[in-house]
Amino acid sequence: MSVVVRFAPSPTGYLHIGGARTALFNWLFARHHGGKFLLRIEDTDRQRSTEPAIQAILDGIKWLGLDWDGEVTYQFARAGRHAEVANKLLAEGKAYHCYATPEELEAMRAEQKAKGLPMRYDGRWRDRDPGDARPNVKPVVRLKAPQTGDTVVKDHVQGEIKVENAQLDDMVLLRGDGTPTYMLSVVVDDIDMGITHVIRGSDHLTNTFRQVQLYRAIGARIPEFAHIPLIHGADGAKLSKRHGALGVEAYRDLGYLPEALRNYLLRLGWGHGDDEIISTEQAIQWFDLDGCGQSPSRFDFAKLDNLNAHYLREADDARLAALLAPMLEQRLGKAVDVQGLARVQRGMGGLKARAKTLVELADNALFYVKSRPIAPDEKAAKLLTQEARAMLGRLRAAFAAEAAWEEKALEEAVRRFAEAAGLGLGKVAQPLRAALTGSTTSPGIFEVMAVLGRDEALGRLDDQAG
Repeated sequence: MSVVVRFAPSPTGYLHIGGARTALFNWLFARHHGGKFLLRIEDTDRQRSTEPAIQAILDGIKWLGLDWDGEVTYQFARAGRHAEVANKLLAEGKAYHCYATPEELEAMRAEQKAKGLPMRYDGRWRDRDPGDARPNVKPVVRLKAPQTGDTVVKDHVQGEIKVENAQLDDMVLLRGDGTPTYMLSVVVDDIDMGITHVIRGSDHLTNTFRQVQLYRAIGARIPEFAHIPLIHGADGAKLSKRHGALGVEAYRDLGYLPEALRNYLLRLGWGHGDDEIISTEQAIQWFDLDGCGQSPSRFDFAKLDNLNAHYLREADDARLAALLAPMLEQRLGKAVDVQGLARVQRGMGGLKARAKTLVELADNALFYVKSRPIAPDEKAAKLLTQEARAMLGRLRAAFAAEAAWEEKALEEAVRRFAEAAGLGLGKVAQPLRAALTGSTTSPGIFEVMAVLGRDEALGRLDDQAG
């Protein structure tokens, strides 16, 4: 059997982090088994489903690097097919019209609540004579669900779970206006798309029992299920925005790399021994459902930061420079020139060793693209005393005579200068850093000088030297 899975978000908001993990697990499962990963947009809620939300979901999946197979399926466009299946069940006696009014159903629920009974439809129109139909009421169509025995789900993550059929009522398939319900649409789409495995959050588990009953009524093969635990905050509470329940695009804007977020999401609920850093290639090779745990995972920004720092260090310098360009332009308020961006790329080794996110990387790289004269920040300005500026003037003259503008040669020149002046290396290096970068923190100052190049470095010294 060839594996076919799907990711089926509802475009009523952003692609949240739990949805992104579900998409990743489905994608990895499909790629591991050489199967298909399909994308379905469940846009049946016409009031809340918007084009910007759909585009945000598509962009988020693409940014994560999860390529889907074939065309996107839009659920609303298939409403006619969903209704066709419901009407076939009606014709076969597996579903029926229910003429109960909203007022009747509300009274029924109120009575059940007062008696301490579970609130569910009581089947009052299940076996009624069609001749009792009310001409002034538009009926819904309900599934004639089994009332005895159990519905059993053998879940790849949760194990075997069963529920007594007496606890499940006859769910609505078509509303009074003839539109299909979510439960009907999902099952019909999964059947028609040939879905073999449904991998989704454990919050869908209660739906699964009802959907299994519908599969059986339709006479279709039931897919295999895997309900992965939810994601909680680091404190164990339900995930909220303060924990990291943000849209995927927010993680991009916070400066995380897609490969780092993939690795982090993979480890939220799935494991492979003690491995923490797992490349996408390894994940495809190793991923299967038996590695999923049953306990909720805890979202921890500190762990994500550490993973992202690793992937920053591993990333190609040219790629990082290109990612930083718009961020640097935003900070400068103008376009970054070619020379400045080239400096950023040349200096990437020292920059990315000190950053955990692209945002930090951009902040740290800003001095490479600033135009002269570089305005020192408050701490750097305190270092640039009149005495320090005079010292920098003498140091500038020593640099001008330096034949090789390379990191090692520049360090030797500063050491010779400091020794001749009777100064500690720090007394020279710190004002030098302040003059060249406008800050008291940066990559190694001799690396900075080499990256800036002779003309730019001497020019920045001229701007500050006394």
